[in-house]
Amino acid sequence: MTFLRFVIVGRGDRDRIEALLQTAGSSQDGLLLDELDAASILPDHLVPADVVTMNSLVVYRDLDTGLEANIQLVYPEEADAAGGRISILAPVGAALIGLRVGERIEWPLPNRHRRVLEVVSVSRPT
Repeated sequence: MTFLRFVIVGRGDRDRIEALLQTAGSSQDGLLLDELDAASILPDHLVPADVVTMNSLVVYRDLDTGLEANIQLVYPEEADAAGGRISILAPVGAALIGLRVGERIEWPLPNRHRRVLEVVSVSRPT
């Protein structure tokens, strides 16, 4: 299953994520680097408001289960799964970065399963 999508990442997010990946050693590194390599990189102030960026508040739907989740995409040191603060290095965080509202992605999970996620809404904290 392939979904057309147009990944957009702000220059500041890209730079910080790439620096993080140089030291992280996460199982998502390769997939996240592929996402960054395929992304259109824009100046931060030109990234549309409906694009998932770092620190975005995101509602996404798992199309396999129909369940929706509310998360904030954060850097690893700020992550708190119980509080809905998901690391960019977690599978769902790596999958969502750069997607727009309405876009879907099929993403592999560490247990060899795959999930199809759809971005329902995006907001940025003020």
